Amino acid sequence: MTFFSRLDLQEGLQTIAVLHLIPFNVSLGVISLLVLPYLLFTKYWLLTVLTYAWLFYDWNTHNQGGRHSAWARNWAIWKYFRNYFPIKLVKTHDLSPKHNYIIGNHPHGIFSHGVFINFATEATGFSQIFPSITPFLSTLKWILWIPLVRDYVISLGLSPVTKSSVTYKLTHNGLGNAVVIVVGGAAEALLCHPGNTTLILKNRKGFVKLALQTGSFLVPSYSFGENEIYEQETFPEGSWLRFFQKSYQKISKIILGLSLCTFHGRGLTRGSWGLLPFNGPITTVVGEPLPVPKIDNPSKDTVDKYHALYISALRKLFDQYKVEYGLPETQELNVI
Repeated sequence: MTFFSRLDLQEGLQTIAVLHLIPFNVSLGVISLLVLPYLLFTKYWLLTVLTYAWLFYDWNTHNQGGRHSAWARNWAIWKYFRNYFPIKLVKTHDLSPKHNYIIGNHPHGIFSHGVFINFATEATGFSQIFPSITPFLSTLKWILWIPLVRDYVISLGLSPVTKSSVTYKLTHNGLGNAVVIVVGGAAEALLCHPGNTTLILKNRKGFVKLALQTGSFLVPSYSFGENEIYEQETFPEGSWLRFFQKSYQKISKIILGLSLCTFHGRGLTRGSWGLLPFNGPITTVVGEPLPVPKIDNPSKDTVDKYHALYISALRKLFDQYKVEYGLPETQELNVI
C-alpha cells in the first residue's frame, strides 16, 4: 500500500466519522419513535416492553449523576472525527478537583463540533488535560426523552441544560464536576458566519445565578474556528426564499427549540458544495476559573457583578489567543 492510498484511507475514515453523527442519532430516534411502537403489535412485542420499562426505571439518571462510559468516550471514531478538522483542547489553568465548575463555551456554531469532541469524548484527552474532573456537556432536554438516543448520549456525559439537572450535578455529585454550557444556545447559530465573533450573552445570566447558588467556579472557554466550518445563506428581504427561511426557522423553534439556519459546507469531492463541514482547525481554549461565593439567593446586583466579571474574563481570553488561532489582531468580541 502506497503512502497516497494510506492518506486516502485516513481521509475517508475521517469523512465517515463526521458524516455518521447526525444520521446515526436520527436513525436511533426513528427506531425509538416509529419502530418500537410498531413492534408492540408483532411477535417481538417484548423488545418494546423491555425498552420502555428500562426508560421508566432509568428516567432520572440524566437529571442526576449521569452514566459516563469510558468505553464510549474512547471510541476510535472520535479520533477520526477530531482529525478531520483537526480539533484541539488547550488548557490555560488547572481545574482543581476540590471545586465544581460551570464552563461557559462560545460560540455555538452550527453544530458545536468543537465542544462536543472536547467535552463529550476523550479524542483530545480531556481526562489527561484535566485529571479528576468529570465533564457534563449540556444539551436540549427533549433529546434525553427519546429511548436509545438517551442511553447513547448519556454514555458520553451529555445531560439536559435545565436548572434541576445542572444544580444536582453541582450539589449532589461530590466535587470535581464541570457542567459545560454553550451559553448562546441555538439562537446564536444564526449569527455564526465565518469571521463573525458576535455572542448572545448580555442577557444570558441564568448560568451565573446557578454558579452563585451552588458555589461553583465560572470558567470561560472559546472555540476558535467553530464559525469558520460552514457558510450560511441569507436571502434578500422580500424574496420567497427569505419568507420560506423565516417560516421554517419559526416552526423549528416551536417544535425542536432550535432556530434552524440555511447553511452549506463542502461536498464529498473538494470544491463541491454539501453538508460536510469545511476542513478547518477548531481550538477550544479553556480559561482561568473565576471563584464564585455560594449564595442561596443572590441579588440581581450580585448576579450582574459576576456576569460582568465573566464577560471581562472571556474578552481577556479571546484577545490573548485570537491571533494565535487564526483571527486578525483587530477582531473584537461583540456581546449582544
